[in-house]
Amino acid sequence: MGKNLADYRRSYEHGELDETSVLESPFKQFEKWFDELETEGCVDEPNAMTVSTVDADGSPRSRVVLMKHFSEDGFIFFTNYHSAKGKAIAKNPNVCISFYWPPLERQVIVKGIVEKIDSQKSRDYFKIRPKKSQLGAVVSNQSQVVDSREQLEKAMKSLESKYADKEVPMPENWGGYLVRPKTFEFWQGRRSRLHDRVQYVLQEESKDWKIQRLAP
Repeated sequence: MGKNLADYRRSYEHGELDETSVLESPFKQFEKWFDELETEGCVDEPNAMTVSTVDADGSPRSRVVLMKHFSEDGFIFFTNYHSAKGKAIAKNPNVCISFYWPPLERQVIVKGIVEKIDSQKSRDYFKIRPKKSQLGAVVSNQSQVVDSREQLEKAMKSLESKYADKEVPMPENWGGYLVRPKTFEFWQGRRSRLHDRVQYVLQEESKDWKIQRLAP
């Protein structure tokens, strides 16, 4: 079985990015791009990001999650701490997150260290989730083998009945992670594959960001 994808190509001509005109703070530059994306309204889930971790055997693993908050502290997402990503993070807190926004021909890649957020902040967020999402977090032993879809749905119905008139408690093994960036890369597609790539590197001593251009 095979399929030739050699002709799957397009010319990127939406914009440009210059290292002399980007904002000094990568967080501000990210916010600028994110605001432009929201204004365009061209992506259903602009906060969808790929989180890449390293398993105990040294194998990389990536999955898409939803970013729920960003600030100059970093990027926050929520998950089951006993999931595959949670176990990988417990062993190795070095992660990479990335955003890809095709309509604007842009990509952002962030490498950093991840840590759990304060449990009260996790509870505050859990309380504002839709009730079915709360129940889904309770019923799912994320990343574990299950016998069938029917088993999950049966457990879900049982919980819906149990908490019909009660508040759903946040599972102790569920909560938020904060990714503290060490590097950012802003990628803008350009024609002839001469893409613009601007990198920010955190200078540990001064806490300033070094800005440099990377070859495409």
